[in-house]
Amino acid sequence: MKFDNSKRNLFKKNDKVTVNNLLPWIQDVDLFLKNCTQCGDCITACPEKIIVKGDGGYPNIDFNFGECTFCGQCAEVCDEQIFVPVKQTPWLKKAHIEKSCLAYENVYCRSCSESCETQALTFQIGLSAVPQINLDLCTGCGACVAPCPTSSIFIKELA
Repeated sequence: MKFDNSKRNLFKKNDKVTVNNLLPWIQDVDLFLKNCTQCGDCITACPEKIIVKGDGGYPNIDFNFGECTFCGQCAEVCDEQIFVPVKQTPWLKKAHIEKSCLAYENVYCRSCSESCETQALTFQIGLSAVPQINLDLCTGCGACVAPCPTSSIFIKELA
């Protein structure tokens, strides 16, 4: 059964569905919300187990469970026309580090850079080394999110 958005205002002032982290290769949010049946096939197909049911039962990525390897299985298993071809760039999301990062408090922590396969996160040598993100190297995979002890890293769409 498809999620009925019209009944949301019974319990909330906001009747809009919040989609925090769309799956890769979904570029049109309105098309996604209109055509996604919340069947859960993408959740089952994800080998990394990072796709979860979000607001309204719509699939979202939760980087606290791991990284996206861009395998394309979520798009392959979906019968709906919500994904662009997987040969295209999956998304324009990149890592963003908040000021709550331990490095800003002069605490040595490199968990984000150690988990970054593309080496997009680096630290300059020095006593108060803060993380630098090379946006050209960052794929927005989310590998840096879960290891962060202060939850200071977010994957978000480039503005």
